[in-house]
Amino acid sequence: MKPRARDLGLPLSGTPGRWNAITDVPGVEVGYSTIMGRAAQTGHQIYTGVTAILPRGRQQQPNPVWAGQFDLNGNGELTGSHWIQDAGYFLSPICITNTHSVGVAHHATTAWMIEQYREYYDEYHSWAMPVIAETYDGMVNDIRGQHVTQEHVLEALNSATTGAIDEGNVGGGAGMQTYEFKGGSGTSSRVIDIMGQGYTVAAFVQSNYGLRPEFSVCGVPVGQHLTENALVSGTTGHETGSIIVILATDVPMLPIQLQRLAKRGAMGIGRTGSYGGHFSGDIMLAFSTANDFHMPALGAEQPRSFTMEAVNDAHCDVIHEAAVQAVEEAVLNAMVAAETVPTFKPAGHTLDAIDHRALQAVMRQYNRLVD
Repeated sequence: MKPRARDLGLPLSGTPGRWNAITDVPGVEVGYSTIMGRAAQTGHQIYTGVTAILPRGRQQQPNPVWAGQFDLNGNGELTGSHWIQDAGYFLSPICITNTHSVGVAHHATTAWMIEQYREYYDEYHSWAMPVIAETYDGMVNDIRGQHVTQEHVLEALNSATTGAIDEGNVGGGAGMQTYEFKGGSGTSSRVIDIMGQGYTVAAFVQSNYGLRPEFSVCGVPVGQHLTENALVSGTTGHETGSIIVILATDVPMLPIQLQRLAKRGAMGIGRTGSYGGHFSGDIMLAFSTANDFHMPALGAEQPRSFTMEAVNDAHCDVIHEAAVQAVEEAVLNAMVAAETVPTFKPAGHTLDAIDHRALQAVMRQYNRLVD
């Protein structure tokens, strides 16, 4: 496995779960399809992919997960968000890809849902509204070529599994940048205790945002020291990325509580230095795997009511703190795991991965490295 932020001695707060990943939340599975190569007709560089998150794995029926959503800066896309804000739940996987591949990801995920839950869609008036998110990878990928296909999306969905997962240049994060270093896919988790009951709060990010001078690691202004090859600052001068934050927990929470939890994702991003640029789509989604029950389709017999458990608001502080910590570490894990990639636009450069030793040297300079 590649090194992670904690392996470098960064003084990160909180106690991670077994895999320090979103898959520490029971039932959650993650799969990738990573696409690298050259376009046959143009020779343009392809460096992109798809990430699939299955909130309840492969259950026999599409049971809802209660959810809440928040936009720090809405220059991006998260399909299904209108229903999440109105009803407080969704039934589908989550797929994350590049900006120009939302359509094919939506189409393919719909097909996967119909096949996975054949009776639900064949017998009743049921419709699929997949949750698809995106960030822009045009710096290293020929995004105009729309190289993500239905087969790539299905590969990500069908390969989803629990346990330790890869980070960095994988899945939808393959072509992303963070603070003008190579970014990508990252994850982290925290275990918490609420009156003797253990729970997990975890994050997955597709990290593609920030300008170098803003970059901060555990309070240290790293970006002001590691200034070389900051390509975005040297060209457009504006942040042109985004970040998708997915927060998962097994704490039983109501949709309004999950909406408040989603907002804490923005604070995790802020810990790394970002102020949330105008051109950045900083979009958060939080869901809970607790309260697992079947919601019948139209035409099926409907129960009179559902019974739910919800955590007392008085205990939300520990949940919020864990979410902020997990998002911060997920971003750093994405950067630490990333690998240098040649650029597509502007051509002839490289999008450099952060140098681990240089990072450690800056942290040591500020007495912020754990030996």
